[in-house]
Amino acid sequence: MTHSQAARDIDTSRPHSARMYDYYLGGKDHFDVDKQAAERVAEAYPAIFVCARENRAFMHRATRVLAREHGIRQWLDIGTGIPTEPNLHQVAQSVVPDARVVYADNDPLVLKYAERLMRSSAEGRTTYIEADVNDPGSLLSAPELAEVLDLGRPVALSLNALMHFVTDAQDPYGIVRRLLDALPSGSALALSHCTPDFDAVTWQKVTDIYTTAGTPVQFRSRQDVARFFDGLELLDPGIAVGHRWRPDATEGEAPTDAEVSLWTGVGIKP
Repeated sequence: MTHSQAARDIDTSRPHSARMYDYYLGGKDHFDVDKQAAERVAEAYPAIFVCARENRAFMHRATRVLAREHGIRQWLDIGTGIPTEPNLHQVAQSVVPDARVVYADNDPLVLKYAERLMRSSAEGRTTYIEADVNDPGSLLSAPELAEVLDLGRPVALSLNALMHFVTDAQDPYGIVRRLLDALPSGSALALSHCTPDFDAVTWQKVTDIYTTAGTPVQFRSRQDVARFFDGLELLDPGIAVGHRWRPDATEGEAPTDAEVSLWTGVGIKP
């Protein structure tokens, strides 16, 4: 699909989760329909902007930790979303310039802006593939993936704020297991997932808004999020609220767990 085809295929008649997330992050790559839906979420859950920022910050920290402390040089980032700098490859390549990153998403708007994801360091490689996490076989067999990643060497599977868009009926745990099974020992899973654990009433309202907009969601408990890491060796501090996973030294008042409402974790495949 060319970028011009992607532009034509963008459905602006209903909100899209990636464009709503762009709005939460203060971006400009969304439409009025997305802004209206995002503002309904913000009315029910004013801290959605905090949640989105902390999700992004977790991705940055997890990427740096895997590069610096665990020798990871390859990433597969699924559910990439609309590019927001610094992107994962920029973070990884700031630590290890030869890092290789494959981005995957099935949203035409992400494809439209995918050139932002291709600005690799001279030593590294990046590419973008149009793929759906619900079809891991096609994703893993994409020739573009094989051109950039060596699946005989460790790969970090990055699933940030993605799996709550995969309901139990779609077999989320089986999907993650299929992806991890394709990766060798020493690979990693870095995952973040919104949760109703701290305010079930509010998150039911958020669920209703997304579902009404045509995007089914399933926000999960800490116990259910931990299941994604079955068989992996969790890095300290284990499954933690986003801002509590290896926090950087910051000034000012930290957000509350309820404001963040995001379980995060990083596990290594034995």
